[in-house]
Amino acid sequence: MKMLKSRLYELELEQQQAEKDGVAKSEIGWGHQIRSYVMQPYQQIKDSRSNEAYSNVTAILDGDIDEMIEGVLIAQNRS
Repeated sequence: MKMLKSRLYELELEQQQAEKDGVAKSEIGWGHQIRSYVMQPYQQIKDSRSNEAYSNVTAILDGDIDEMIEGVLIAQNRS
């Protein structure tokens, strides 16, 4: 009887973990990106979380993302 209870308990823990993992992960695919990068014919980076577009692509690709982070934080505070 103890073995049965132990197995049922383990099964319940696995199910709870699977539910938790399923909720935390979102679908990865076209249209689910947080940013889109356009290099040709014009240069623009658009962040879908803040709904802002940036034209200084070279600086952002070199790691200067402070302005982008601020935009996302401001957008999150509005919600």
